[in-house]
Amino acid sequence: MKHKKSVPGETFPASALSDSTFLNRELSWLAFNERVLAEAQDERNPVLERLKYAAICGSNLDEFFMVRVAGVHRQIAAGVLVKSPDGLLPRETLALVRERTHVMLRDIEKAARRSLADLYAAGVKISRVADLGKKARAALQSHYLSQIQPVLTPLIVDPSHPFPYISNLSLNLAVLLRDGQESEPEFARVKIPVGVLPRFVVIGEAYLLLEDVIAEHLNELFRGREVLAAYGFRVTRNTDYEFDEDEAEDLLATIEDGLRRRRFGAVVRLEVTREMPGPLLAFLAGNLKLDDHDVFLLEGPLGTADLMGFPAQDVSRQRPELSFPLFTPHVPGYVAEADEDEGGVFAELQRGDQLLHHPYDSFAGVLAFLEAAAADPDVLAIKQTLYRTGDDRRLLGALRTAAENGKQVVALIELKARFDEQRNISWARQLERAGAHVVYGVLGLKVHGKVTLVIRREQGRLRSYVHVGTGNYNAKTARLYTDLSLLSAGEELGADVAQLFNHLTGYAEAEYVRLLVAPDTARSGLLDWLQVVSEQAQAGQRAWASIKINQLTDPAMIGGIYKASQAGVKIDLMIRGVCCLRPGVPGLSENVRVHSLLGRYLEHARVYAFGYGAEGEKTSQVYIGSADWMSRNLDRRVEVLAPVDDPLHKQGVLDLVAAEWADTRGSWALGQDGVYRKLSGDLSAQETFMQARGSVEGV
Repeated sequence: MKHKKSVPGETFPASALSDSTFLNRELSWLAFNERVLAEAQDERNPVLERLKYAAICGSNLDEFFMVRVAGVHRQIAAGVLVKSPDGLLPRETLALVRERTHVMLRDIEKAARRSLADLYAAGVKISRVADLGKKARAALQSHYLSQIQPVLTPLIVDPSHPFPYISNLSLNLAVLLRDGQESEPEFARVKIPVGVLPRFVVIGEAYLLLEDVIAEHLNELFRGREVLAAYGFRVTRNTDYEFDEDEAEDLLATIEDGLRRRRFGAVVRLEVTREMPGPLLAFLAGNLKLDDHDVFLLEGPLGTADLMGFPAQDVSRQRPELSFPLFTPHVPGYVAEADEDEGGVFAELQRGDQLLHHPYDSFAGVLAFLEAAAADPDVLAIKQTLYRTGDDRRLLGALRTAAENGKQVVALIELKARFDEQRNISWARQLERAGAHVVYGVLGLKVHGKVTLVIRREQGRLRSYVHVGTGNYNAKTARLYTDLSLLSAGEELGADVAQLFNHLTGYAEAEYVRLLVAPDTARSGLLDWLQVVSEQAQAGQRAWASIKINQLTDPAMIGGIYKASQAGVKIDLMIRGVCCLRPGVPGLSENVRVHSLLGRYLEHARVYAFGYGAEGEKTSQVYIGSADWMSRNLDRRVEVLAPVDDPLHKQGVLDLVAAEWADTRGSWALGQDGVYRKLSGDLSAQETFMQARGSVEGV
């Protein structure tokens, strides 16, 4: 099937649907974080894992305020009076978000406190300074004076010292001081150096929060003044800075300048400990230019996201029952053969495609492909897109080795990957020094597709090998996220990927035979397949679509699903996060089901499957790729969707999705009322995959 060029939002515009047919994007995201919070509250999860889920919830909410809430504030400030597809004005959305987030943040901290208490009950000594004995107190004071106080910078506020800049997501102490009995109290700010120092201080077998240790020793920091009290506070700033590429002569310099400006975004949230006195709270809120709705009174500990820094690995080595059982993934056979003259990854791909399911299949299968290409004297060129790379030296090393070996290495590094810009700039410079050709993204678009092309000389001709994935080239997240990797030596696929890179690096026009590529053909191709199965359903055939993505917000794609449902197509949507579609509405979406699956690993793979025909007939088409069904992905990003052609792999993908639909341990069903309801049961698809691929400790 040849797909026409996509036109943004061309089918079933939001104006053609009533307000009630869409769910609010911001509230749907909060519902997702509530599902993560349920994992932090679920006592079937080991206590260290519950603490981790609480930290993830806090981190998620931080980013939500930095980006989504900040965006709503911007709309209100700009006087936007246009309703979103769900029928709400920005000010109405903000009011609902404020109400939900005040409750959510208290619940996140409550879950964190419960996990810390359960750890204490299990014999892990999470303590307050007052609980320490005399010997431990002396050791703590020595540690504080030598290892903590030198890092601290107390900032006092007086007529000669204005209110200081408070950095984004920083944890702070608001300290009240007095210089003599008759003087007025003074205000000082002490930043808790989380990140520079661990959030937990370990003294003997005791674990103490860094802010408690600092608060206990403030007399050492403010010698000569009386410390009256200290209260924790934390701010969140707007980081939704848009890089103006139209005005940029040098995209790298523009990104670096934008990172500096992002640091000074407006404050959108102030978190304080509940015992903070009213006058001090008013002083902080006034200086940060916040109204009462954006102040959160909490029990603590503030900065739940930082609890991810609890030394869980050290504890779980002694107490393995407090964490999930250790899982060792399956390693593809060609990884062990990579150094042999015969065999290895290229010989394996000549015999047929490889489909890997991470983390159950080790990401070493992808790294071995890259390292083999870097070392193989017959490989002439390696071209790769890089979005979020992490700090894995093995991937960077493979590309540098290839460049140093004289191969043509093209690294298309997306500098606009939010919050990873600085790391990507560093990678770009290192690769340039090694002799690689570095391309800094594409003007007006983010390159989000996960693609590698390897060109190899074989028997007098050139052959292409490709990798297309649903996840980033990031070995760390590949152990934590579920993703799919397709490795292939298919000629048509290789030709398409070659055209893709020529288009991205040289703006050459591309005609794709097998790939769907956003923003060119992905939207139209997916809508074409929805139309195909709709026509088959109207002709009396059994027709279906099974979509597994992270987010569904695009009105045109939602409209396409509604039309297919009305035509009689059975549609299953496995959507981990935001879903603005309302399922099960008679006459509109009665043939649509929506599930959300959470678990030990973050569901991140994207699958797009369409089929029709008699019961048991093979599907018509299965794609995997990098695109969620959001306007940004389909219209403003370069996304790559690849077909899965091998019948066994195709069935394997369908079996994977079917197993997730059978899950009851971590699954939630979305009702037509917009409410997610937890399924009851203990059948875990993720545990099934772990037992089938690799080995689980104790099983």
